[in-house]
Amino acid sequence: MLSFKFYFFNREGVKALALDGWKEKLFQRYLFWKCRPARLQKYLESVLPKPEQPGPVDQKKIRVAALQVEFKLFKSPFACIDEIHRRVLEAKEAGARLVVFPEYNNLPLLGMLPGIEKLGEQKEEEKNITAAEKNEKPEPGMADVFAFMSPITTSFVHTVFSNLASAYGLYIMAGSYAFLDSGNLVNRSYLYNPEGKLAGSQDKVHLLPVEEEWSLKRGSRFSVIDTSLGKLALPVCMDATYFETSRLLELAAAEIVLLPIANLEPYNYWLALRGLWPRVQESPLYGVKSALVGNVAGFTFTGRAGIFAPIELTAKRDGIMAEVETYDREAMAIADLDLQALRRLRQNHPWRDHNHRLYQRYFPGIYKEIMEDNL
Repeated sequence: MLSFKFYFFNREGVKALALDGWKEKLFQRYLFWKCRPARLQKYLESVLPKPEQPGPVDQKKIRVAALQVEFKLFKSPFACIDEIHRRVLEAKEAGARLVVFPEYNNLPLLGMLPGIEKLGEQKEEEKNITAAEKNEKPEPGMADVFAFMSPITTSFVHTVFSNLASAYGLYIMAGSYAFLDSGNLVNRSYLYNPEGKLAGSQDKVHLLPVEEEWSLKRGSRFSVIDTSLGKLALPVCMDATYFETSRLLELAAAEIVLLPIANLEPYNYWLALRGLWPRVQESPLYGVKSALVGNVAGFTFTGRAGIFAPIELTAKRDGIMAEVETYDREAMAIADLDLQALRRLRQNHPWRDHNHRLYQRYFPGIYKEIMEDNL
């Protein structure tokens, strides 16, 4: 466990208590008790229907839902479950077979930490005062908070999403989560199948500068998961900024890319365009982008969830199958994917520029393994 001071706040927002050592561990155990699997399981059984067997998959019409989730803090794990359940049920009632949640989907759980909502309410003049000047230890950063919450996050995610997936017979990409794995802080996305089992996961490969500051460990490769809905990949947010991500995934036979994002920046259409839309044009894939949005505790997230395809497979020839209109409120994008049409396009694409010999010669470290496995 990372050692740090954790501060509570009283009603006036004044630091009232600091936890060190055994007090910190005791409080962590209390939170884990609140989120222990048996307790969550009992609550889920009381609110979910009996597990549903999914029907046969029509690969010419796979309906997917990209969720735009408004960032909220929850003091109770049950309240958080209710919110996640509501969004899954919304997608299920719309006919979705696959539901996609956003990046940093564990942030709502931080509401269980007393005073967390005060993080963004410091006065401007206080932000420039260093810990040394205040003659005290530095306050915990987000990396410390994620590490502290790691056992709680892990327990919550696997219990909640496995039950939701099996209850409604869905594939659910649960979003990505920051937590400790073997002592390393990672940002990892998860996919659950209709049987409630973990079908696959993916660590974020391309980190933001702030994630580098948090000492996150980057992923070393991209994975492709074979499912009844086709071959799925789970890159995370910044991974879609780079051309090579989609090219590698296409070479590995991926068909649908599920991209969770959490953009901590004012919304800019052209800046947002650097992500998934161009990637599915360069390398024929379907792309499903979920987004975390909203303003809480000094964090402002923006984005627009959407479902994208090569322009040849979209009605308006614009590469957009569905995209929500707002960038800062809850919404959902729904579209039907035709895998047979995608496979035909790949076989008969009018301007493909594959040059496998070039890749192997100039980028052997990147392409060698994936091309040996798939070509």
